[in-house]
Amino acid sequence: MSVAWLPQADGTSPWSQAHVVVAGIGVSGFAAADGLLEFGARVSVLDDRADEGNRDKATLLETLGGTVRLGPGSTAELPVDADLVITTGWPATAPLLVQAAARGVPIWSEVELAWRLSRPAKAVPWLGITGTNGKTTTTQMLASILTAAGLRTAAVGNIGRPITEIVLDREGYDVLAVELSSHQLHWSHSLALHSAAVLNVQPDHLEWHGSYAAYSDAKATIYSRVQASCVYNVADPETERMVEQAEVTEGARAIGFTLGTPGLSMLGVVDDLLVDRAFIPQRRDSALELAKISDVPGAAAGQPPAPHLVANALAAAALARSFGVPATAVRDGLRVTSLGAHKIQMVAELAGVRWVDDSKATNPHAADAALRAYEPDAAGEAGKIVWIAGGQAKGTTFDDLVRAHAGRLRGVVLLGVDRAVIADALARHAPNVPVRLIATTDTGAMARAVAAADQLARPGDAVLLAPGCASKDMYTDYAARGEAFTAAVRELARGEGSQ
Repeated sequence: MSVAWLPQADGTSPWSQAHVVVAGIGVSGFAAADGLLEFGARVSVLDDRADEGNRDKATLLETLGGTVRLGPGSTAELPVDADLVITTGWPATAPLLVQAAARGVPIWSEVELAWRLSRPAKAVPWLGITGTNGKTTTTQMLASILTAAGLRTAAVGNIGRPITEIVLDREGYDVLAVELSSHQLHWSHSLALHSAAVLNVQPDHLEWHGSYAAYSDAKATIYSRVQASCVYNVADPETERMVEQAEVTEGARAIGFTLGTPGLSMLGVVDDLLVDRAFIPQRRDSALELAKISDVPGAAAGQPPAPHLVANALAAAALARSFGVPATAVRDGLRVTSLGAHKIQMVAELAGVRWVDDSKATNPHAADAALRAYEPDAAGEAGKIVWIAGGQAKGTTFDDLVRAHAGRLRGVVLLGVDRAVIADALARHAPNVPVRLIATTDTGAMARAVAAADQLARPGDAVLLAPGCASKDMYTDYAARGEAFTAAVRELARGEGSQ
């Protein structure tokens, strides 16, 4: 067999002997195909979409020697001589991958391909981050801390540039901050990260994985073969269980992070300080100050950062400290971290009502974190929340979320294909909370949702877009949804200003 070397393949393998099929010509698929062509592989790229952007990328890949098949039905049949399939987030139920599995053709993620091609010539340590929520924020914090330490780094993976593109870059890197989704981890088989963190695990992407157990198992693979530190969330026992069951490199340590006082081999909070009791020689009886809570990004003016942002900062600090980064770099990196848009982002304050965009809250656990960032006053009247939610629920439920926050809701505005799922949970657990349903799905739906929220809100309240759902029933992505919300709020502000 000409590709008997595939199970041990790396950057030195005879790639010219292999026919590699890349499933999808999106950002990661294009990067994978481009990298494979650079290594001499015979590459076929398949995608059912034949829009202008895909056609342009196809032209470039064909110029480089690849074969591209676009348009409806293009992914229906796996080429008979395929030796390897690279997938860019497709579930195992996709017909192309079902055929590959039936024929014994290996299936790798673009992440797995990047790991393989980078070795041995461009091997760079990876600090990996996964979890249901907080991945992007934590990765941004980590990259900022590493940069503050004077290290050449980049935030990559499920954020920024595809990893294949990075590892083939002529520029060298000292270490990479790598965000990894459950989809990427599912198809990654040989990663051996320097250190890795699982931030939290809650039901999500159940329609992709088929069950919560399968989703959790995919997340847990990030700890496999870890060399230095497995970072877990003390408040989420499932993440500690993953560490306990992981097959790691001998000598790798379990490192916890907590919003409370840290125990031995943990990072945590003492008074208003982020402290380290894991990476100092005298950790049995003392802790090292890393930063102040006020150094954590994401706080509104005059307010402390939301608890989940502090937790993200601790996880990022743990990964950085595992790589030998000094405490001062943790502080300096956090201070200059710029969080991405649509994450608890204040859009406006109108007539005493704060309008907040957290469109990135694409599952109930993320929506819970956003809702917890806004506390009512002691009397429970001023400072309540008008919640805008809905979209694609991805098989998740909202009973626990509604039960936890029912007393804090002024009202709820629901839109999107699965709005009834949330409405039913509200009827069960918050029957007295006013609910407004936006039945339309056109471009004016968000403006109608904002108008309905404006009618419900009182001075001192926050109107919070924290959908708890994916966005692609109505928008291209969560960013487009957040931008629609922002535009609608600004239009509302113009209307109020003209009165």
